[in-house]
Amino acid sequence: MLVISRKPGEAFVIGSDVIVKILKIEGSEVKIGISAPQHVKIYRWEIYEKVLQENKLASQTSPENVKDLREVIK
Repeated sequence: MLVISRKPGEAFVIGSDVIVKILKIEGSEVKIGISAPQHVKIYRWEIYEKVLQENKLASQTSPENVKDLREVIK
């Protein structure tokens, strides 16, 4: 893991097209701004973890569940 120290108003670049700027520090809270192309998806970590869990569950669908789903859709 790379650790970068920045002060409010300072920024760093990820790749060649993502800019992360420190906007404000208040106590233990840091506000950041992220400039990135629209095709770059940005998630808070806790949301990203939930997306991964949901994708994993969806990929583990059993044939019985698919059969049950077909009955519901009819």
